[in-house]
Amino acid sequence: MRKIYTYAKCDTCRRAVKFLRGKGIGFQEIPIRETPPSVPELKAMLQSQGGEMRKLFNTSGVDYKTLGLSARLPGLSEAEALKLLAGNGNLVKRPFVVGTDVHLVGFKEDEWLLVNW
Repeated sequence: MRKIYTYAKCDTCRRAVKFLRGKGIGFQEIPIRETPPSVPELKAMLQSQGGEMRKLFNTSGVDYKTLGLSARLPGLSEAEALKLLAGNGNLVKRPFVVGTDVHLVGFKEDEWLLVNW
């Protein structure tokens, strides 16, 4: 079963959920702030993003800016960065979709249309 981590007040997340429902794609919706993705899920997403750690972070978020991560992120180890993400759902770019057949972060409908769901 695919999981989609979302934030209820996020318009992009609502559009992604509407997209999945409209296509009849099954998923489990999980509130990202209360239940961030696990370290293994984050590692799988990182691999699917070509190892680009920054792609997993909500770089426009208040927590990202407050923690000064734009300057700190390049110096963090993978383990340190994943621990931050797994411990604070506000830091994770959303929506965040994981499953055996798909790993997506963010929502761009034209890209999601190309996915073999």
